[in-house]
Amino acid sequence: MALVIGLIDEAAVWLRHWKHTDQWSSPWPSKAGRDSRVRADLAAGKTWICWDRDTPAATLTADPDHDPHWLDAGQPRTAVYVHRLVVARQYAGLGLGSELLNWAGRCGRQAHGAFSIRVSVWTTNLALHRYYRDQGFALTGYHSDDGYPSAARFEKLTSVIPFRWPSSISAPSRL
Repeated sequence: MALVIGLIDEAAVWLRHWKHTDQWSSPWPSKAGRDSRVRADLAAGKTWICWDRDTPAATLTADPDHDPHWLDAGQPRTAVYVHRLVVARQYAGLGLGSELLNWAGRCGRQAHGAFSIRVSVWTTNLALHRYYRDQGFALTGYHSDDGYPSAARFEKLTSVIPFRWPSSISAPSRL
């Protein structure tokens, strides 16, 4: 768990000082709440990590369970929900975040028949909104809870995801 929390905390400092955003400036809804979610996702085998030899390069949590806050017209579509995508600063700019998203979408489609990959994005981080649009995601609306900091909902069809992987970084593995 310390590896994942360390990557999140490193990203929070970078976001605050270099991107001037309040994203992850304080754990939501509290440190204990965040740590409990991280611990539960690790125990459930939903959190993955990429390694560069012995160095953690990136992490993400991919959850095939339906998120009731996503409002679907009619029946809910099968999707994989991504949480806590974090790339260590020394690996920024290599396309690792994009490849992790695509990997989660491909795995979700193969293992669960996921029609799409969905992510809740920090509401006030407009640069992150642009990042997801650049990755082929579309803004589908906002979370119904006004107090939730990651209220912007983005979705990408799994049928359009290409395959490639950065050769110097390991494919994701469970912790």
